[in-house]
Amino acid sequence: MIQQFYPQTPHSYRFELNKDMHLSAAHFIPHDDAGNCQYMHGHTYFINITIAGDQLDEMGFLIDFKVIKNLVHKRYDHTVLNDHPEFKQKFPTTEQVAHEIWMTIHNKLKTLPHQPRCLQVVVRETPTSYVVYRPKAEELL
Repeated sequence: MIQQFYPQTPHSYRFELNKDMHLSAAHFIPHDDAGNCQYMHGHTYFINITIAGDQLDEMGFLIDFKVIKNLVHKRYDHTVLNDHPEFKQKFPTTEQVAHEIWMTIHNKLKTLPHQPRCLQVVVRETPTSYVVYRPKAEELL
């Protein structure tokens, strides 16, 4: 397994969890300026999610790794991203995929009593191209 190193986001939380995963998905960007991306093509996306917090749950977790995997991997793996409802009004660019992953995780974390926060989502589309999504401080509330 090739180890990836991701940009760090400074914070003052006691605990930081990082979850790496990969998924295979296809997409296309239906815009004349998208070049070859106008046509259906697939990627193996490598994703890193950073969650932080000061309190742990009753089991001693910020969040169980399998919850994160179920939220992201089960949703997008082996699908056409354009077919997902969240991409009906916007193109499934890597930037938008990173934002949607953050939104999904953020919405789950808000339901937890110990209130961990998703600080960063990295989506690597190709070996040489990746996007980092970091919410503004007010979005973490």
